[in-house]
Amino acid sequence: MKVEATKIEGLLILHPQVFGDDRGWFMESFNQQKFEAALKELNLPIPTFVQDNHSLSQKGVLRGLHFQKAPYAQGKLVRVVQGKAWDVAVDIRPESKTYGQWVGLELSAENKTMFWIPEGFAHGFIALEDNTQFLYKTTNYYDKESEGAIIWNDPTLAIEWPLDQVDDLLVSEKDECAPLFNKG
Repeated sequence: MKVEATKIEGLLILHPQVFGDDRGWFMESFNQQKFEAALKELNLPIPTFVQDNHSLSQKGVLRGLHFQKAPYAQGKLVRVVQGKAWDVAVDIRPESKTYGQWVGLELSAENKTMFWIPEGFAHGFIALEDNTQFLYKTTNYYDKESEGAIIWNDPTLAIEWPLDQVDDLLVSEKDECAPLFNKG
């Protein structure tokens, strides 16, 4: 597994080793020992995963920006197993020097890239193909009372969503009514 640091401390892009031949391919989609070793090397905390989630979205579906507040804050290890998505993490840790900054990348079944998003980040994605299946491992259980959201098109964050790659944008009413990012 190749680990790529991003401009925001703690956010990591993971590239698994894929073994392919004329029969197809094989990869370890997750290996606790290798994941821990990579985080230790970067002096980052080691998470414990407690829940796996799986979603299906059609092209143009935008989900987010979501987060869980303490004590149910969640770290997420995310990947796309079918289709393609633009995935975004926003630093919402007020004490962070990168507070309010974001990182976005393409996750797809083809590139097999994974994104480690620790606690303290809002997360969202837009499906760039029909039947995009998104998997994520989380470090805490979902708690409805602890959920939070930031509107996906917040002008302060100025996230560069690839809207030119979709014909029709589909955002839930809940996400469309999410509050603005409060940088104060």
